[in-house]
Amino acid sequence: MDAFLLPGRKHGVGPVRPAEIRQGKDGKILTGCVPNLLVGRENGSILRLFLNVVDVGDIKRLSDPFTLATQGMFCVPIDLPGMAYNRAIRGGKMVRKELIRIIHERRKELLEKKETRHHDFLSKMLLVTDENGQFCSEMEISNNIIGLLVASFDTTSSAVTSVVNYIAQLPHIYEEVLKEQMEIAKSKGPDELLTWEDIEKMKYSWNVARESFRLTPPAQGAFRETTTEFTYAGFTIPKGWKTFWTVHSSHKNPEYFPEPEKFDPSRFDGNGPPSYTFVPFGGGPRMCPGKEYAKLEVLVFMHNVVRRFKLEKAIPNQKVDDRLTVRLQPHGKP
Repeated sequence: MDAFLLPGRKHGVGPVRPAEIRQGKDGKILTGCVPNLLVGRENGSILRLFLNVVDVGDIKRLSDPFTLATQGMFCVPIDLPGMAYNRAIRGGKMVRKELIRIIHERRKELLEKKETRHHDFLSKMLLVTDENGQFCSEMEISNNIIGLLVASFDTTSSAVTSVVNYIAQLPHIYEEVLKEQMEIAKSKGPDELLTWEDIEKMKYSWNVARESFRLTPPAQGAFRETTTEFTYAGFTIPKGWKTFWTVHSSHKNPEYFPEPEKFDPSRFDGNGPPSYTFVPFGGGPRMCPGKEYAKLEVLVFMHNVVRRFKLEKAIPNQKVDDRLTVRLQPHGKP
């Protein structure tokens, strides 16, 4: 993902479309609207970046069944008609079928050496080879794309909601972010899109985003299997046990983050926190492959929103529950 985004994204990075952000009232956008605002566009932007799918019909054929699949990822695994698990299985099969069709057509284009304007993740995957010179199969490519889609579906909207919440809550943070984004905007033409070089200039904005990820991480943690027995906090964890590491336990550790409840973007100045203490994307060889994409989408969103809206909280004294909770999908079905 780094190789796909960093050197090759010399063409413009598209803005948040005006119709999607002009949902505020009297020049204001309420943070309570952010999840709905993002979820409506998220699949489309992801599909454009990963697959260069821009046709509304194609997006719908992928996004609708994909939504069914994600809604059934955490449910009672009963495969009966009408159950969420059954709908998820059907949705997953429909997504894979559509992806295989798109992959097959793109491979055919490349084999016939047709002129193509595609500079997306799919085209890169079709052209890359392993250490033995073998190309990836259509099933391998679809697995990678599905993995990226699942990983970025809810996490990006959750991350941006947290960022907007803190910007609305802390006016001095908003002013600094606005100042940085206006400096970048002044260097652009009226219709000129952002480039990766512009994204790299958003250092303070990215510090703000990372501090919001620290306090309210988009993901709670992940499961791991111990490869050797070890002792932690007085408890012995045998080899082969399944463990769940939580992001909060690292991000709220005062040894690495003094005054852990304080919102302080300067924590990320210079070299930032020690390795493996700030882990919203995980760490090590299994770090989230969509990290750079998340950075891109969050910063592009911030750039477009702070320049157009004065932010305020819809519920001024709202408290964020950062405990590990069960997330329910309202659908009125079993």
